[in-house]
Amino acid sequence: MATAALPRPSHARRERLPALDAMNFFLADVRDGLGPYLAIYLVSVRGPSHGWNEASAGVVMTIAGIAGLIANAPAGALIDRVHAKRAVLVAAAVAVTLASASLPFVEGFWAVAAGQSLAAVAASVFAPGIAAISLGIVGPKAFTARIGRNEAFNHAGNAVSAALAGLLAWKFGPVVVFWLMAGLAALSIGATLSLDPNRIDHAMARGCSDDDEEADDACDPPSLWQTLKGAPTLAWFAAAGFLFHLSNAAMLPSVGQLLAREVGGDKATSLTSACIVGAQLVMVPVAMIVGRKADDWGHRPIMLVAFAVLAARGLLYTVSDAPGWLLAIQLLDGVGAGILGALGPVIVAAIMRGSGRFNVAQGAVTTIQGIGGALSTSLAGVMIVGAGYHAAFWLLAAIAGGGLVLYRLVMPETARG
Repeated sequence: MATAALPRPSHARRERLPALDAMNFFLADVRDGLGPYLAIYLVSVRGPSHGWNEASAGVVMTIAGIAGLIANAPAGALIDRVHAKRAVLVAAAVAVTLASASLPFVEGFWAVAAGQSLAAVAASVFAPGIAAISLGIVGPKAFTARIGRNEAFNHAGNAVSAALAGLLAWKFGPVVVFWLMAGLAALSIGATLSLDPNRIDHAMARGCSDDDEEADDACDPPSLWQTLKGAPTLAWFAAAGFLFHLSNAAMLPSVGQLLAREVGGDKATSLTSACIVGAQLVMVPVAMIVGRKADDWGHRPIMLVAFAVLAARGLLYTVSDAPGWLLAIQLLDGVGAGILGALGPVIVAAIMRGSGRFNVAQGAVTTIQGIGGALSTSLAGVMIVGAGYHAAFWLLAAIAGGGLVLYRLVMPETARG
């Protein structure tokens, strides 16, 4: 078999894999696209004179989110099937950057929506691609720790890029985020190409067992229908993730829009960057701790903490509109989202171990979660326009509470004893 000559995961797990670290660091800004900066740019730079407000900006983000979520499951299936995983990630980085950097030069609602939708579709391959490469190199036993390390470098990259965006936007305005993304995309491509493709066991990368040399032949090929059929635990996890993202996705963009109304677009971009930096810096140790301890402490109690912190964050946003308070509360995102980012792929891998459908399953889960994220910004935008920011944050907190109850009632423990 072609994979027989590859180094076994027991050897790879002891390595730090700097190329994989660099991939996660530099792709951090690229894989999320413009994120909350899109809402700030549309509301504060173009504004009502060009027909943009919180609701219309939210609709654009929803359209792009829907395009991305439709692509998630096919993206996972693609990653499961192809061996040219590095090339797929490079092509996606180029596409996301070009689509995002074109925003200052396009006019009209549908042109903006089309560009952001293209970016979202391209970005759908990053999560399954990085997870598959990681699993294919280190194997299932070291996967939890590796994902924690991936997320730590991802959050560190986000913190650095957000800090640079904040500093540069203070001097040059919100448009600077487009050029910063282009520079980081070039670095991410170099890091991706520096990874040795011969280190990747492609059968193991899609969730086949590494217990014996017959694993590659015994492992079924990936199928979206087979993945979804007869996997109730996966379905419940996806439903809980839907509620998490329905609550979480709109929080930071809403805070950014609130800051834009209070202090202006240039300062809002910098303050939003400070919010991102603070949360990402918290996510780094959270991801490392989750990666090292989740299998010992249990996946279920850690995920319940993530939902509880998310609900508390939504409630605390309503206490004050002061920039300092909003920045302080945004630090809680480092706990909630940090846990989900580090633990989500691990839970999917645990549910699907031995099936050969890890990445298509991850794509299916991400699709359902992405529906929540896509609806979140429109829901919050309409609520803000109709009832104000505080009402929107109360609603988002209530949704997080519903997710907490659902996870507590239906999700089993997925950590291996």
